[in-house]
Amino acid sequence: MSVFILPILFIALFVYCLFKRINTYDHFVKGAKGAIKLVVDIFPFIASILIAVALLRVSGLTDLLAQIMSPVFNLLGIPTELCELVLLRPFTGSGSYGILETIFTTYGADSYISRCACVIMGCSETIFYVATVYISQTKVKKLLYAIPVALFCSLIGTVLACLICKVM
Repeated sequence: MSVFILPILFIALFVYCLFKRINTYDHFVKGAKGAIKLVVDIFPFIASILIAVALLRVSGLTDLLAQIMSPVFNLLGIPTELCELVLLRPFTGSGSYGILETIFTTYGADSYISRCACVIMGCSETIFYVATVYISQTKVKKLLYAIPVALFCSLIGTVLACLICKVM
């Protein structure tokens, strides 16, 4: 069924535009021009967050933070093996998937650690990445409460993910 959804949507859109006498090609080109401008506007923000994450990992700071935070995470029920994932997930999606792959390779795909990591990936968001993209494109610049609340919710989701995986 999912194979047919996208083609059906495109056909429905073209039929709608045909009945409304809308020039679809001109609107498509106009949208593509807007997308290129958006990419150019967002690129410096995305590049800076990706460089910062790469520097954190290469410098070993994430490993050090994971060691420092592991007693707190263990108290909350988060395994030590997931500390680096929990710390990097709010910053980067692709880096998190790299850590997830390492977890799969090290502990196996069906292990408790891997199941927790999968649920954490599914219930959390790249908070700083998303905030960077939105800040770069909107007039909203005051994120005093938004980011701490998002980080707290991500932590609660992580704790619950580990608890649910332990029970199941």
